Amino acid sequence: MKSLIALLKKYRIAILIVGLLTLSLSQQKFVMPIIYDIIKSDLFLVDSKDKGSDLPVSTPLSNIAFMHCNNYIKSKAEPDTSISFSEKPLKAWDIGNYQYVINAEMNITNNSGTSTKKYVCRITYNKGDNEEDALNIENWSIIGVSDS
Repeated sequence: MKSLIALLKKYRIAILIVGLLTLSLSQQKFVMPIIYDIIKSDLFLVDSKDKGSDLPVSTPLSNIAFMHCNNYIKSKAEPDTSISFSEKPLKAWDIGNYQYVINAEMNITNNSGTSTKKYVCRITYNKGDNEEDALNIENWSIIGVSDS
């Protein structure tokens, strides 16, 4: 047992290099091909009529998303704070699968005065192609709101 420990101590750098090479080769030959096959499959495919866009949009659903984000922010405000919003968002993006990112400004009035802040809201319409009840907040999910 002592001779084995002495042998391991003597060749520890070589053992480390062989271990790293073995790990690297096994990842290249076994793990990554499996990952590539999973990526090529339809496992993560979301089949939706709403494909999204890289460019800002102004659609009826994006406008409703803007309204719901504003209402959500108002509901989270302090009781002594007054918040007003512009008529339109600065920009709104349809990122696909009925998910929207809204960038807008709000005016906040409280005891310390009035200030203007920008916010970003990510929201999802849960009913997909059925836009009949889009005004109902129960059909939407607020994913997150951040302000700057």
